[in-house]
Amino acid sequence: MKKIVRSPGSATVVNAIATGCGSAFGIDLDIIAEAKLSSKIKCIPDLDVDTSLMEKSVAKVLNHYNIDTGVQIKTKSRLPLASGLSSSSALSNAVVASTHYLLCEEFQLNPMNDLELINLAIDASLEAGVTITGAFDDATASYFGGITVTNNIERKIIIKEKMEKQKILIYLENIDSMTAKSDVSRMKLLTPLVEIAFEKACQKQYYTALNLNGILYSGSLDYNVRIAIDALDAGAIASGLSGTGSAFVAIVDDNSIDDVKTAWSSYSGEIIETKVDNSGTLLI
Repeated sequence: MKKIVRSPGSATVVNAIATGCGSAFGIDLDIIAEAKLSSKIKCIPDLDVDTSLMEKSVAKVLNHYNIDTGVQIKTKSRLPLASGLSSSSALSNAVVASTHYLLCEEFQLNPMNDLELINLAIDASLEAGVTITGAFDDATASYFGGITVTNNIERKIIIKEKMEKQKILIYLENIDSMTAKSDVSRMKLLTPLVEIAFEKACQKQYYTALNLNGILYSGSLDYNVRIAIDALDAGAIASGLSGTGSAFVAIVDDNSIDDVKTAWSSYSGEIIETKVDNSGTLLI
């Protein structure tokens, strides 16, 4: 028997590092995890990456149920890693959920609720050192799909709703950016201004929040803010840095998508076209 789960990445509306509160929405780029029983914990990613997060995610579920067994996890990813698109949250959600569904069926266990699964995935991410705040905003957007506004410190969901179905363009510079290695003290300098962006998110003015957040964090993290401004100038509905980079995200419509692509084509990076994901983490 095996269980297969897909979990999408997410894009930032408000980065939670400065204030402890954030917002994100699901995007249709995902990680798929396949779980089956094994003699030990064995992780087989499709990419050459450290498997510590996968191993800790499996172990969290085994410890929760106090089950002495092994689990083999295989993953396939359409989600760029170390780019600010919540690959760690998507991976931990997918591995925790697939392991959970497998164990519940194999051993006739009572299933956990959604927030229990999310919190196990966050705990695994914190132990693996791939997140600063626990990324409750990213984790919930990945798990539920749509948009979430959250208090990451308290792990509390303030808003959870479907996102307007828009097309998304992602610009990727040719660099990796690991969140846990970011300069937190420098980002904390932005706290009063990021609080304004978060207030806009709480008022459901998501596009304004995304624009403001993107400008603020681009400056703090030394990314080229012109990438977002060029997208806006080309007609994007909203554009900004996602997470701690390096990805920039633009929300576009049919009238602006080609113009934004053209504007970004002057930069030496990759452009990915996707869309909002309102489905979240699913057993497939």
